[in-house]
Amino acid sequence: MKRTDYKIHIVGAGISGLIAAKTLEAQGYKPVIIESSGQVGGRVKTDIINNYQLDHGFQVLLEAYPMAKKHLDYKALQLQKFIPGAVIFKNGKASTIGDPLRDLSLLFSTLTANVGNFSDKLNILKLNVKLKKKSLEDIFSSEELSTHDYLVKEGFSADMISSFFKPFFAGIFLEPHLETSSRMFEFVYKMFGEGLAVMPKAGIKAIPEQLQSQLKHTKFLFNTKVSEVKDDHILLENQEKLDTHFTIIATEATSLISNLNTETHWKSCDNLYFTLADRHIKKPIIGLVADDDALINNLFFNSNLDTSTSGNQELLSVTVVKSHNLNEEQLIERVQADLKTYCDIKDTVFLKRYTIKKALPKLKDLQNNCSPTETQLKPTIFLAGDQMLNGSLNAAMCSGERAAQGLILTLEDGLRVEGITSEYR
Repeated sequence: MKRTDYKIHIVGAGISGLIAAKTLEAQGYKPVIIESSGQVGGRVKTDIINNYQLDHGFQVLLEAYPMAKKHLDYKALQLQKFIPGAVIFKNGKASTIGDPLRDLSLLFSTLTANVGNFSDKLNILKLNVKLKKKSLEDIFSSEELSTHDYLVKEGFSADMISSFFKPFFAGIFLEPHLETSSRMFEFVYKMFGEGLAVMPKAGIKAIPEQLQSQLKHTKFLFNTKVSEVKDDHILLENQEKLDTHFTIIATEATSLISNLNTETHWKSCDNLYFTLADRHIKKPIIGLVADDDALINNLFFNSNLDTSTSGNQELLSVTVVKSHNLNEEQLIERVQADLKTYCDIKDTVFLKRYTIKKALPKLKDLQNNCSPTETQLKPTIFLAGDQMLNGSLNAAMCSGERAAQGLILTLEDGLRVEGITSEYR
């Protein structure tokens, strides 16, 4: 049987599924992607509302991600750069801190900021050097502590942790207490140290759309829901049966395979957008709210980036990671009150709220990589998704590539396949 004759299905057109298809195409296969929605991207989405670009959740691309550098055309994405730092709102005052080694304009404000002490700032430099030298393999084989305990162990003061690390990484980890594994902290911190946070000009959706455009021999079945995946066929929600030789499940698999006891638990967040007449932060730098009584965690004036489309006023994104029992009207009022109280940002007009129930997977024993064989659930079924490694775009890409490689190795029974290195044979 020729490679093109094999029926290979991928369930899910998120980042993992798209990378799996790209990897299969590179070896001469023609997969079919089944997607329950009408577009690619999974959790990586952007809407256009009143000409404003609204990402589903405040998302950025870390340009140092190894898999992103491998699979994405950065130039074509027209990446807009964030300043490597943050404006911290605390006790009614705003302080700017950042990495003066990459942006000299941050030197004076960082040294004089009323955030942490001089020892904390030295510890940041030491941590930069330490993690620059530490390989990803060493990071993900290190002992796992909570990020909070790790920072205490590294000698940071309680003020530095509560004023900077907690609001900054709470926005990344989507949990307010820094309970996330220290492996993830070291990984993300290293990535921030080796490159900038960036955003495609057309919004975060440009990433999956670019991956989709790279696929020349993949068929898409949009608005098609899968109810069950069997060894040799796939049952759709409309009772249609699709015969298959191999399947990669690039979405949560628990409901698709009987007796699969690997349910993923998820972190959630609220992302609210507002319009207003003026930007209170004039540069592309994130704002952090460090007051414990505040509900809001981080904010960003999207208008500071060059975007493909823009509305008539300034656009503000606000993220809430703390749990609450507020209805939408109460949440909007509380967020607007917090903006006024803690950031002196007034006269905001609500535009859109996204409640993202499955924003990031809750994981333990985080990994950066896996062998292709580890993605094989059954002889003809493979799994992909960031929940297999760690909650990052890099992990989503890696797992998609490994699942496709595992399928290829199984299909070709150990024959040498170009692009799959010997360490994964």
